[in-house]
Amino acid sequence: MIDEGGKNRGVMETQEALKMALGKELDLVEISSNTNPPIAKIMDFGQFLYEQKKKDQKTKAKSKKSETKGIRLSFRISEHDEDIRVKQANKFLEQGNKIKVDMKLIGRERRHTGLAREKIQGFVDKLGENAMMEQPVNQQGGRLSVVVRRK
Repeated sequence: MIDEGGKNRGVMETQEALKMALGKELDLVEISSNTNPPIAKIMDFGQFLYEQKKKDQKTKAKSKKSETKGIRLSFRISEHDEDIRVKQANKFLEQGNKIKVDMKLIGRERRHTGLAREKIQGFVDKLGENAMMEQPVNQQGGRLSVVVRRK
């Protein structure tokens, strides 16, 4: 049994420990039931739950969630449109997000998957040194995609 100050009181009967906790208007909480004899502690359980909830909220607030933003390219995209998408992708990367670059091949474009892969690789290269492909270019039917993240 451990008292409210954190001192070890040794092995005692459950009824005696309950009387001790009720005398101090606190709760008797079982900490470890796997040991023989089980370990119990005298504490204010409501206060403990409150502090635990506050700790969880602080850690949740500190952790930033990373989203995956999508950028769609076409096989016949103009240079200016591609530059605009590069600027937008860099903005997403600076915010800490990942980017999924998609290119849908339509009709006869499907025969030129090699050129489409080169276009996607060129787009990733234009993003600069701080961008890195998470995995190689993935092809599913007539759609090529790649996930890019910040280095």
